[in-house]
This record gives sequence, structure tokens and C-alpha cells, in this order.
Amino acid sequence: MSAPESLAIIAGNGVYPHAMVRGARAAGVKRIVVAAFQNETDPALASLADGIEWMRVGQLGKMLGFLKDSGAHHAVMSGQIAPKNLFDLRPDLKAFLLLAKLRERNAESIFGAIADAMAGVGVELLPATSFMEENLADQGLIAGPSPNRKTLEDLAFGFRIAKESSRLDIGQTVVVKGGTVLAVEAFEGTNAAILRGGSLGKKGAVMVKVSKPGQDLRFDVPVIGPLTLQTAQEAGLSAIGIEAGQTLLLQKEQLVELAAAHKLTIYGLQP
Repeated sequence: MSAPESLAIIAGNGVYPHAMVRGARAAGVKRIVVAAFQNETDPALASLADGIEWMRVGQLGKMLGFLKDSGAHHAVMSGQIAPKNLFDLRPDLKAFLLLAKLRERNAESIFGAIADAMAGVGVELLPATSFMEENLADQGLIAGPSPNRKTLEDLAFGFRIAKESSRLDIGQTVVVKGGTVLAVEAFEGTNAAILRGGSLGKKGAVMVKVSKPGQDLRFDVPVIGPLTLQTAQEAGLSAIGIEAGQTLLLQKEQLVELAAAHKLTIYGLQP
């Protein structure tokens, strides 16, 4: 599709929303407004947007009202919400009623219901990879040293395990070593899982992050950035495997530099 005149960004934490703004501007989007969350969204994002509205995580009614009045008919979700804030969620009435209707409460069901509610106020939720296609991971070696046979075997093993784990709605990241699963991401989030797996594997473990089979690309797209790499280095990992064509690389130039400096492999995998 051609770039919309106006775009609303539903911004979580990290640098992803900043990259989304730059990508959308480069694609020709003239006006960008941001739905921002307290204690999550970087306040510096306000200087890059044409308008911003701050709200608490769980204020679905306020977000829908903002989107309806924003003049934007398209929106993207960019960045994550810390698991602890989801656990401490205080939903407003709109969010409470939405959650009450769900038989399962996972990312797919919750965000799918939010996307339907957005459509009800005339706003279409676009894939989270919109305007970011150049940041999608390629297959094969992306950065760092070439992996040896043992590392490639662990990456392939981890890919199979992560695909199954994500299919079961447990988590999309695993840490493995020598054909043994050390950690599977759950509610604690990717970085905490990396540190847990690294502490068990000591040195030389690898992590693999994948998309969920049949993943709805409007939300929860796999992302790695400098913080992921720094966490992997701190955990003593030797390689990061990511799903090619499905994973976004944030601040790629910095990723390449860090991978070289820490001798940490970044490798794109496919089934």
C-alpha cells in the first residue's frame, strides 16, 4: 500500500518506536501521532511526533478516543510493554469488558480484540513491519564470526524448540547448549530468559528467537537490538539465532559493530 497521509503509532518501550517514526517519515508519511504509555514510552519520542497522548497501560477507552480523534485512519504497534506492567494492569471499563469476552488471554487474542476495537473507530492496524522492511533479517551470517559446526547444530536445534514453544504460547526465545535446552522464555521476557540460560550454560550457549507459527504480523513481531546483544554478551552466549524474514534488526550498524567487538555471532535461520 502507499504511505498514508497520517499515521498513529501505539508506542511501547525501547528504540523500536523511534525507528518506526524514521521509517514512516522516509516512506512519505506527513503526520505522525503517538499513543504513549506512562513508564514505558521514551519521552524523547514526543520531539519526533506531531502529537502525543500519554496514558496508563490498560486505558483502552482513552486510547480508542485518542485514535478516533487523531485524524489517522491507520496505526501500527511498535515496541513492547514490560511484563511487570502487564501483570500490574489496571484496566478501565472498556478494557475490562474486552478482557471479559476472551476465552484465552494471550498476546494474539488480546491484541486481536484491540485491533477489532480500533477498526470500530475507523482505524486500521497495519503490520508492525510496515515501513521497516529494510530492517528484516536476512538468512545466513548477519554479523560476528562465522559459526562452527557445533554452533550451527545448536542453532538448528534451538530453532525447532523455539518454534514448538511459541506454538504452545509459552515463549519465542530459547537458550540451548550441546543439544540441551537451558531456558525457555516465559512471562519474564527475552532478556531475563537469556540471563537465566547463560547462567546455567556458563560459556558458549546460544539463543534462538523466532516468530510464532502463523503469527499475526500486526503485533508481537520478533525484534533484537543492541540491548539484546549486550545481554547475550553478559550471559556468555556465543551466538544469536533469529528467524530470517520475520525478525527486525534495530540499529543494525551498531549491532554489527557490537557483534564484531564481542565476537558474538548473529545468524539468520529458516525452517
